[in-house]
Amino acid sequence: MPHDWVFEVLKDLMAYAQRNELPALAARVEEAMAVAEAEIASLGEEAALPQRPGPHNGRPH
Repeated sequence: MPHDWVFEVLKDLMAYAQRNELPALAARVEEAMAVAEAEIASLGEEAALPQRPGPHNGRPH
């Protein structure tokens, strides 16, 4: 899934918030993770795939 990096960033931010006693930030990151999961799931499998170049390999005519 091309969106995996988003979850890695959010996990890192969550760990930072927890290590540094930032409970409000940790709670918001948890909410952001849920929003990201829902929105990415709503894209459907086709929309989540990386776009392929067209017949001209992505170059203009």
